[in-house]
Amino acid sequence: MIEYAGRIDHQVKIRGFRIEMGEIEARLLELPLVREAVVLAQEAAGGPQLVAYVVAAAGVAVESPEQQAQVREQLKAALKEVLPDYMLPAHLLFLEALPLSPNGKLDRKALPKADASLLQQAYIAPQSELEQQVAAIWAQVLEVEQVGMNDNFFELGGHSLLVTAMVSRVQLKLGRQVSVQMAFEFPTLGCSSASCNRRPARCKAPT
Repeated sequence: MIEYAGRIDHQVKIRGFRIEMGEIEARLLELPLVREAVVLAQEAAGGPQLVAYVVAAAGVAVESPEQQAQVREQLKAALKEVLPDYMLPAHLLFLEALPLSPNGKLDRKALPKADASLLQQAYIAPQSELEQQVAAIWAQVLEVEQVGMNDNFFELGGHSLLVTAMVSRVQLKLGRQVSVQMAFEFPTLGCSSASCNRRPARCKAPT
């Protein structure tokens, strides 16, 4: 359950941290790629998470999934520079315009619910037995139907608590010596599976 710690819809407590969503919105609005932004807390697998809704600035192309993924990474990288990890949105969705009520105010209830499947990359099926086993564990932990080789654990709603759950299941069910640190260093399924097999050299850790 989402615990509101202040004025409703503006301040929440997630995993023990008090979060002022207006501060996240302000940081987004400082970025030249953003025209409008609003941040909500929504229930998800493993507990509540932050979802940012963004209207891109004029001239910023976000029509295709590829364009959205590129701009999303730019925004996330910029937010990491100015916000602590616990204030980073788990999802960042693009809208043509923010929904308004008849009196012209933001209609938060009309904002679409974050759907992890919308953030998944073009599906590339796991091939090896190990890849399929790790993919099945990810799908269970993240509560998604399927996970492809290029999917990113954190873009699908993962966070530190779910990383711990995922690592524990990999260790218990597969007998692989993986760590939470490795999960953060190699967040895609392909790289995560390679790290389980102690072959992460072909994967580049995020910067």
